[in-house]
Amino acid sequence: MAKLSLFSLALFFHLYLAGMAESAIPGHSTPANFIRNSCRATRYPALCVQCLSGYGHAIRNEHQLAVTALSVSLSRARSAAAFVGKLTKVRGIKKREFLAVKDCIENMGDGVDRLSQSVRELGHVGRAVGQDFTWHMSNVQTWAAIRRRVTNVAQVTSNALALVNRFAARHQAAAVTEKP
Repeated sequence: MAKLSLFSLALFFHLYLAGMAESAIPGHSTPANFIRNSCRATRYPALCVQCLSGYGHAIRNEHQLAVTALSVSLSRARSAAAFVGKLTKVRGIKKREFLAVKDCIENMGDGVDRLSQSVRELGHVGRAVGQDFTWHMSNVQTWAAIRRRVTNVAQVTSNALALVNRFAARHQAAAVTEKP
């Protein structure tokens, strides 16, 4: 809980400073409307609004919105990595499972590192113009692209798990019918 509070304080401070550098986006009567309208451009708008609405008091422009969205993503990635990390301590875990979980933890750690880099890089974008802006944004987009790979891995793993479950069910059924 202390990490979350420290994270929230740091995020609020960063957003406050970024807000001093940029003016509010005109045409949005409230931060909630700004967030809701901005989230329409995402693939999962309801989830976007849900994740960002708690930060509405600190979001006044697109830069703050982008930093907040990446920061929330980073927080969730850290939380997921911590959860997966606990799987190595499950009693009775086999060596092969342990190694698979360790590999997963390493990959998730890489994703967390890249999201952290993206948040830092996006912080530098505030005053950048021209080629500097393009360079910083390219870095952010590259580092944040880990999400696509993770989603693909999740989908492929889901397919594999379905096939493993099917194989296990058929094998068990065949074993039952072979017994005298």
